[in-house]
Amino acid sequence: MIRSARWVDRIDLQRFRFWVQLTAFVLLVYGGYLALDLGSQLPIFSCGYNREGRAGVCYLLPLQHQLARPWTQLFSFAGIGLLTGFATFLLWFIVLNKGWCGFICPLGTLQDWLTAIRKRLGIRYSLYGERTFNRLSWVKFVLLALLLLIPLGIGGGFWSHDWGAPFCQICPGRVILPLFTGDPEQLTVDFSSVGTTLLTGGGMFIAGLFIAGSFFKKRFFCFFCPMSALHYLIAKPALLKLKKEGAKCTKCGNCFNVCDMEIRAIADDIERTEIMTDDCTLCLKCVAACPEPGALKVEFARINIFEATEDGFLKRMNQGAPRDGSKP
Repeated sequence: MIRSARWVDRIDLQRFRFWVQLTAFVLLVYGGYLALDLGSQLPIFSCGYNREGRAGVCYLLPLQHQLARPWTQLFSFAGIGLLTGFATFLLWFIVLNKGWCGFICPLGTLQDWLTAIRKRLGIRYSLYGERTFNRLSWVKFVLLALLLLIPLGIGGGFWSHDWGAPFCQICPGRVILPLFTGDPEQLTVDFSSVGTTLLTGGGMFIAGLFIAGSFFKKRFFCFFCPMSALHYLIAKPALLKLKKEGAKCTKCGNCFNVCDMEIRAIADDIERTEIMTDDCTLCLKCVAACPEPGALKVEFARINIFEATEDGFLKRMNQGAPRDGSKP
C-alpha cells in the first residue's frame, strides 16, 4: 500500500493526463462508430451534432429541449423526464467533479493541444489582470442563466422555437467537433429566420474566437463555459475533492504559475480547506507543482489519492514538469 502511494505521488502527471485526454477524446468523438453509447446526460461537451461519431451527448442539449416544452407539459408528468435526466447527469458528475473538465472534455483537450502548438510556435500568452479576471468569472453564470431562461420562455410562448437550444447554436463544439469525423455541415449560417441567423452566425464567430483565443490564453473558452458554472453549483456532493492545508503553504506561487485558469486563490487562500473555485478544472497541475508535503492533495470519497510531496516534486522537476508553468 505504501509503495503504491509513493508511485502515485511520484507520477508524471503531464504524461498521465495527456494519455487520459487522448483516450477520452477518441472514445467520445469516434466511439459511435463502435456502437458505444454513454447516453445523453454527459457532463462534458460530447457534441450531439457529431451525429455518427459521438459516443454520448452533452447534457446541455437535451436539457434545453426539455425546458422548451409547453409549461403545461413541463409541470406535469412529463417533468419526470427532466428530473430523471438531471439525476443521471448528477450521478455522472459526482464521480469526477470538475475533473471532467480537466481530463475528459473534448473541448478542453482541444484547447490544451492548441496551447501545445502555441508553445512550439513561440507565441507568448497573456494574463488577465485581477479586475478583468473577476469580471470574466461571472460570464459563465450569465450564459447558464440564459441557457435555462430562453428555453423556458419558448415553452411559455414568449419566444419562437427558432431560438431553441440557444447555447448549442453558439457553442464552438457544434462547429468544430463534427469536423473530426469529416462532417462540415455545421460550417454554415442558417438564414431561415432572424433567430437562427443570429445564433448560427454567432456560433461561427465564437468557433473562430475559440481557436484564435486558445493561441493567446490557456483554456480560453473555459472562462466562459456554462457547463463549468453548472458543475460548480452542484459540486458539494462530488467524490473527487481538491484540498489545501494552509498551515503547510509557504505561498511560493508554484501552484498559481502552473494554473491554466490563473486562479490566485490556490496560492493566496490559506483559510479554506476545500480550495476548488468555479474556474478550477481539477487538472491537478497545482498539486504536482507544490513542493510542500501535504499542502495540496486530492481525495476521492475522503481517501487521499494524490498529494504534494517533496520527492514527487523533485522527480517531476527532473521530468520537465516546470514546462507547464513556463511563460514563453
